[in-house]
Amino acid sequence: MADDYIFNEHNKEEYPPAHTAEHLLNQVMVRMFGCERSYNAHIERKKSKMSFHIDHKPSRQEERDIEREMLRLIADDLPVTFEYVDRYHLPDGVSGDRLPSDASDTVRLVRIGDFDVCPCIGRHVRSTGQIGRFEMLGTNWDEQERSFRIRFKIVS
Repeated sequence: MADDYIFNEHNKEEYPPAHTAEHLLNQVMVRMFGCERSYNAHIERKKSKMSFHIDHKPSRQEERDIEREMLRLIADDLPVTFEYVDRYHLPDGVSGDRLPSDASDTVRLVRIGDFDVCPCIGRHVRSTGQIGRFEMLGTNWDEQERSFRIRFKIVS
């Protein structure tokens, strides 16, 4: 079905290892801090950054835990698979809130093992073991916005 279906135009050429790491980091933050997926992400080959609204400034230990969990998920070599579903009948736990208003009736879900699933038309690696090494470069906390930004890179 996917070979015959025309999805929305995609204006980005993602670096698959960093883009797949973006999916993992989103779910790590959701699970660790009970927050929504990133509200602002800039994912590049050399350096990436993602911002999350969370309820407190993470401690240094929590920052280390984020990096440690990312490294574990990459080492677990989870499979990255795709599923095609009707946008009006998404599986439980999958939000269509961020789909563009002109999204096609069929959407592609990207699954990373049993760890994460979300709609996405970008490019990904076949398994998390192909991501490379996740290195957290630094973080910033904005107290007024309750915003936590993570800067990272993927080293192949």
